[in-house]
Amino acid sequence: MTPVEHADIITAEETDILQEIMNIAFGRAASDLAEYIDIFVILSVPFIKLLHASDLPPYINSEIKDYDKISLVEQNFWGKFKGSAFLVFPADSGKKILSLLDGSEGHFESDPIYELEKETFREVGNILIGACIGKIAELLGDVITYSPPRVVVERNQRGVIAECLFAPDSYAIVLRTMFHFNDQNVSGYLFIVTSQESFGWLKTALNNFLAQYEC
Repeated sequence: MTPVEHADIITAEETDILQEIMNIAFGRAASDLAEYIDIFVILSVPFIKLLHASDLPPYINSEIKDYDKISLVEQNFWGKFKGSAFLVFPADSGKKILSLLDGSEGHFESDPIYELEKETFREVGNILIGACIGKIAELLGDVITYSPPRVVVERNQRGVIAECLFAPDSYAIVLRTMFHFNDQNVSGYLFIVTSQESFGWLKTALNNFLAQYEC
């Protein structure tokens, strides 16, 4: 595999800066979601990992291995900071989140709500992904555009994350957090993946961010 150029490697200090930026961004996302659909979200301390792009699908699968089936929102984003975001829920989450949105106590298995579940995941994904990535971009001086989200409801986890997401001989940074909706005891994962193509810009932007707070 082609090694990452030494100048492109994200250092421990830069990783710490990125983690702090993620903490700010995820706090904003939780606030936006609570304001928009009245759901209180707890986001865990983010975890950052550098890995070969070819290792990305097995890594994500290993993180969600406890979910036999999942529902997924995938959204690509473009700017100087570019990549893909994956919001992963256990398969039974749709009806629980839908109950939060429409105020009902629950739904029967026979209810024809598949499309309502898809729309619910799409709405929550748009808010949570958009708020997290948008705030990261804002703090680093970038402007982001988004693709329409892809929503998958209750599928086997294997094969949901594309093997060809990035060139296999490149590297990727994965930003991972767990989220939890208290009111319905729903948990899941958010993965934000950016490719080696953004590394050079990201290093400069992180150091510029830090410089604002140095004497």
